[in-house]
Amino acid sequence: MQIDVTPLPGVGVRKDFAARKGGRRIGIVERRDGTVDLLVGRPGDPEVTEQITLSADEAAALASLLGAPQVVAQLEAEHREFDGVRTRQFPVGAGSPYDGRTLGETRLRTRTKASIVAAMRTGAVIASPGPEFPITAGDVLIVVGSTEGLDAAARILRDG
Repeated sequence: MQIDVTPLPGVGVRKDFAARKGGRRIGIVERRDGTVDLLVGRPGDPEVTEQITLSADEAAALASLLGAPQVVAQLEAEHREFDGVRTRQFPVGAGSPYDGRTLGETRLRTRTKASIVAAMRTGAVIASPGPEFPITAGDVLIVVGSTEGLDAAARILRDG
């Protein structure tokens, strides 16, 4: 897939591509002030038909949401041959009792037998985060375990 990159002097950088389905142009403008504009346009037309301005935190959350399904799909494909092993993603909300705490403080592995194998933050994958890893609202935790373990992990991450 070809991504077009256009410098916008004094503003930032525009990056966009033609979507396969519907042919629309989808992209972003990364502004120098840290905000990001999400763009949608017509096929072959540089004009924008829809634009949503996101704060740096909102852009990071969106990047994590878009990246996490790809990580989960890859892990699920790798675990397909192991009966009973599941992978799930858990977004960490601002109201989570673990926002601002470490992975170790969740005691998730001990309490559920499920393992946090990756974290998505601002679009980046942190593989095998250790117990000292600080959890932040907007993170998406990728957890592997049994169905029961994953259900218990969801309750712990949500309620404490």
